[in-house]
Amino acid sequence: MLKELFKKKVSQMIGLDIGTRYVKAVLFESDGDQIKVQSFACEQIIGNAFTDREIKDFDAVGNALKKVKLALKTKKKDVAVAISGGSVITKVVYMEPEQQDFELEGQIEIEADSLIPYPLEEVYMDFEELGESQANPGKVDVLLSAAHKDMVDSRITLIREIEFEPKVVDIEGYALGNAMQEFAIAEHDKPLLCFNIGASQLQLTVVKNGRIIYAKEHSFGMDSLIQDLSIIHTLEKQETEQQLVNGELPATWRQDTFPIFLANLNQHLGRAIQMYVSSTHEERPTSIMVCGGGANIEEIASDLENELGIDVTVFNPFQNMQISEKAAQQGFDKVAPQLAIAAGLASRSFVPCHI
Repeated sequence: MLKELFKKKVSQMIGLDIGTRYVKAVLFESDGDQIKVQSFACEQIIGNAFTDREIKDFDAVGNALKKVKLALKTKKKDVAVAISGGSVITKVVYMEPEQQDFELEGQIEIEADSLIPYPLEEVYMDFEELGESQANPGKVDVLLSAAHKDMVDSRITLIREIEFEPKVVDIEGYALGNAMQEFAIAEHDKPLLCFNIGASQLQLTVVKNGRIIYAKEHSFGMDSLIQDLSIIHTLEKQETEQQLVNGELPATWRQDTFPIFLANLNQHLGRAIQMYVSSTHEERPTSIMVCGGGANIEEIASDLENELGIDVTVFNPFQNMQISEKAAQQGFDKVAPQLAIAAGLASRSFVPCHI
């Protein structure tokens, strides 16, 4: 699949993932038939800049974005960015087949009026025809996406202030799905599950037969571990997080703090899997993948396997790619699983989209 990607190339874009604790970015280039990671960035956002995924401290996020731009050292300006949170809504609706875009748009607006809890003039909407519906024979599945304008506009403003140009605004769960579809090995007809363990969110995306069949966010993340570590070891949260990333925490943290976090993570994963099974009527999975900041914890996959009783692997989208010498020297391998959403956004360079 990798060899085919750049044949579909449209416009090379930086994948820019603005999380609540870190801003991550990835830039790909083609090297013959191979995809190569040209450069990457992973910069911490100082302080508590977000409330429920809404940016509250624009200076803190803007400073992190400036550091990302410096770290990338590229003249490329086009970026793909993503959003998530309670004000972001996705829904698959069923429509008559073979309609023109303008016909679908009219029907989508009627559907949206009943599905979106905001006045339509306060939201951005988009839709994508997914193909023939299995749930409703004779119809086509259409993915309706909507987000409050404030959430989108705030990110676009910050990105343009550092002279990047946002070309695509995606949804985080679907960006993760893009990374899974392009860079993960999936068995035919078998769902592939991946959990992104972020700072404040646990995101589950499921891909089957080349389509994203499920994406849901849950309120749990690494913040609970950082908070407990800060209290027990009397450290500032920022320092705690840095020590965790660098492997500099007191050796006892695996015994005095980690078991509580692991038990809570296991519980949330179990609930999320059960919700997915109940919603889709698929069989309970025998394996899952994990990515995000939580996937950087040493031995997290084996720890979760013991708790969940299913196979767990860390999703590294870059395992079959070439890594530039510069990126390798900057410690790319240490943060690769944390860059999965950024990789999915950067992969938008390979497929046509409405720009």
